[in-house]
Amino acid sequence: MRRKDREVRRREDLLAMISQCKVCRLGLWDGEEVYVVPLNFGYEERDGALHLFFHCAREGRKLDILRNNPKAAFEMDGNHLLVEGNTPCQYGYSYCSVMGRGMVEILEKDAEKIHALNRIMLHQTGREAALTPSMARTVCVLRLKAESVSGKLRARPDVPPGPVDR
Repeated sequence: MRRKDREVRRREDLLAMISQCKVCRLGLWDGEEVYVVPLNFGYEERDGALHLFFHCAREGRKLDILRNNPKAAFEMDGNHLLVEGNTPCQYGYSYCSVMGRGMVEILEKDAEKIHALNRIMLHQTGREAALTPSMARTVCVLRLKAESVSGKLRARPDVPPGPVDR
């Protein structure tokens, strides 16, 4: 990372940044080009690893790519704010971003799918849902187990420094 002064390393801070993001972009390689797709997501830390959960239709380009190559990169960002300056060169942008890579698994078991869907609901809405196996079977559910995660933060000038601001 070029700007080491903006690097976020503590796991707790990375998780706090993830909690602020609602969309995660998956980067997939189809053998000829990179396919980037934005997805709502949920997450949890399990056994020291970050797990990201996504849902989608049961068919489509994303799944075709993942069945051939389950490797993926991901990126999410949030807390955006334009920082104005007196000259164009003094303008900037505050943000937090989290990036990484890992392997994506298509979940098949009803209990795993319901758990993942509830992690998505909890992250997106703040509450879990009463999901049934028949509901879970109507969608495809993906789990990305992160092999690497990094974070970057340019703190907002209008907010007092907090835990993710070091």
